[in-house]
Amino acid sequence: MRRFYTLLLYLLLPFILIRLLWRSIRSPAYRRRWPERFGYFPSPEVRGTLWIHAVSVGEVQAAAPLIKRLLAEHPEYPVVVTTTTPTGSVRVKRLFRDTVFHVYFPYDIPFAVSGFILRMRPRVLVMIETEIWPNLLAICTERGIPPILANARLSEASALGYSRLKAFSRETFSRIALVGAQTDADARRFIDLGVAEKRVRVTGSIKFDIQLPGSLYEQAEVLRRQWGNRLVWVAASTHEGEDERVLAAHRSILMSYPEAMLVLVPRHPERFDKVAGLCQKGGFSLARRSVGDSCTPSTSVFLGDTMGELTLFIAAADVAFVGGSLVPVGGHNILEPAALGVPTLFGPEMFNFLEISRMMLEKEAAVQVKDAPEIANWVQRWFGDAAERTRVGENGRSVVAENRGALERLYALVSTQLPPPQSG
Repeated sequence: MRRFYTLLLYLLLPFILIRLLWRSIRSPAYRRRWPERFGYFPSPEVRGTLWIHAVSVGEVQAAAPLIKRLLAEHPEYPVVVTTTTPTGSVRVKRLFRDTVFHVYFPYDIPFAVSGFILRMRPRVLVMIETEIWPNLLAICTERGIPPILANARLSEASALGYSRLKAFSRETFSRIALVGAQTDADARRFIDLGVAEKRVRVTGSIKFDIQLPGSLYEQAEVLRRQWGNRLVWVAASTHEGEDERVLAAHRSILMSYPEAMLVLVPRHPERFDKVAGLCQKGGFSLARRSVGDSCTPSTSVFLGDTMGELTLFIAAADVAFVGGSLVPVGGHNILEPAALGVPTLFGPEMFNFLEISRMMLEKEAAVQVKDAPEIANWVQRWFGDAAERTRVGENGRSVVAENRGALERLYALVSTQLPPPQSG
């Protein structure tokens, strides 16, 4: 079955490259560094690396505390971090600079995976969240490289999809050395698909182990003064189809709070100019972070069109809406605003964060909305009641604080697969 899967990948390769070219029209970074995706890149003379794979920005952010812990406690092992997206690449470089070696993740084609392994010689592979690649797992197993699935999650729908290819799925999943699952339900799905029960542990989500910069609140206060110390809400990580609804909500909010400002932060950089155009077309007075526009009392939308500043924008806001949740993307991390004590809204499409969103709703630390009028209603409600904003925000802080500890459990799990330090 794996031979058929590999043949299919080879047949699809031209279309995969065409898709890269298509994406590069809006994001030129996608047309760069192609050889890395086939396992070819100039590599340092290293051996015994710890290989961490994090697909994009969200996974990199989640993996960052684990990577920092490995760097601090195992300096004898070089760390290589792979991503799939250019935005993930940018985030790795910004967080770790030259303390890790970064390249793109190889396609799941035998020669690409083998080429990568030949150059990096990993001792262990840690994949963040849900990364199931049959050839990668098979080649790692053949070469004695234990593959670990960390902070692992598997939705019911995804598990059902894998189960339709029962024999192939069991063969593939059985090669995973260890699974650190986010929840009991995730753990059970991995076991049902073929991971040996003794190899599965429930470690929780490392997204609860958020590490906020020490100077964040001071920076946020400076930014608040630049914005004019008025009521501000942030729409974080929005996707195609959400910006129009967010702007419609803001138009309604301005009727009750004419001095309020929306900080709009699209998820993908290639959409920055398009979203700026939507704001201008809608008649909103716009300031863009990337060009250093000043906020005046008449500025109604501040476009966060930079990378790596979302946490700062949330910290400086009174209310947060987290995107990827009004469209079928699956949502984004709602724990960051919670950790900052910012009352949070999110839409109905939260299948990537089902357990976390359930916990937040149960603890009255967030509210789920279905459309622009509901967003406007809740933002206005919280704008008008500072005590309620504080209550909901503090509930969010409590949820995060009560569920910390996954990092320690996950690090202990990964450590069981690390060989003793090399002598000499």
